[in-house]
Amino acid sequence: MLSAGRFRTDTMPRGDRFAYWHTYMADVVAPMEISSPYAHDFRAEYRLLRIEDAALWPTRAPASRYRRTPRLIRKSDPELLHMTLVQPGSGSVQVEQGTVRSAVAPDDIYFIDTSKPYEVATVDAPIRGIGLDLPRSQLPLPPSTSLDGVVGRRLSGRHGFGALISQILLHLVDQTEVYGPADGPRLHRVLLDLMAGVLADGLDQESALSPEARSHNLVLAIRSFIGGNLHDPRLTPAAVAAAHHISTRHLHRLFQQEGTTVAALIRNRRLERARRDLAEPGLAGTPVHVIAARCGFGSPAHFSRVFRAAHGMSPVDYRYAKLRESDESAN
Repeated sequence: MLSAGRFRTDTMPRGDRFAYWHTYMADVVAPMEISSPYAHDFRAEYRLLRIEDAALWPTRAPASRYRRTPRLIRKSDPELLHMTLVQPGSGSVQVEQGTVRSAVAPDDIYFIDTSKPYEVATVDAPIRGIGLDLPRSQLPLPPSTSLDGVVGRRLSGRHGFGALISQILLHLVDQTEVYGPADGPRLHRVLLDLMAGVLADGLDQESALSPEARSHNLVLAIRSFIGGNLHDPRLTPAAVAAAHHISTRHLHRLFQQEGTTVAALIRNRRLERARRDLAEPGLAGTPVHVIAARCGFGSPAHFSRVFRAAHGMSPVDYRYAKLRESDESAN
């Protein structure tokens, strides 16, 4: 499992909760001035996931205001770039850094630079989001790149690179337990490349990304596209290449570096989704051919052949075995 911790302030004496929150925010991000109309009974919660030197922290807190001043910057500057994905259930987050002021709604994101003054607040609603902090110096962007045009802005978490990094953060928060320490370096690289991709897109400077970062991000975008279109029987390598405005030759070269082929990836993802649905008790009444069609298999006979080749039994036999296991474990 990735390094993780969980805490709720309501497990502490009421008078200590707000002071603890001050300390936590200073340790994870940077020292800040914090105020809240709920300081007398501050009920916040968080999880902290450490991925190499990145901090990923889903959190929920009452309406509050966070200010980083020149005095605090002189006192301590970890030189981090902070990103927040604002989640449903949060109020609109008011963000100000430099000359930029934004109201960031749920499902969107914003960046702030800890080396410059900023203010972040929700006025009369709780803050709910996933924070990500990474050393600014590690971003795969030229050192001369100015981030002044993007910090403090509301950026889409539903389209392009913003959607990709949002999906990754939600996945890591929901399925932390499937990753071990050995996965840390690769996950760290993915987070750095995607963060750089969002920034470059926001600055309209995609050319500033290193060739490696562009390739990594393109592969992630293609994998996400395939996952969202498995139901379409017309999903082929040619269709994937056309959707991403690249040649099929370029597409095959990208995935050759990943140690697989696009056709194999599509087939394996479809089989995995079908296998999961066949084992789901709630779908026991759904005919096998319907599940096959939902997963993009145009022919039931073809689905049966490839499923048997992958799992050593027919889809019907697999479903029966898994449902019987489920019944036995329930009893």
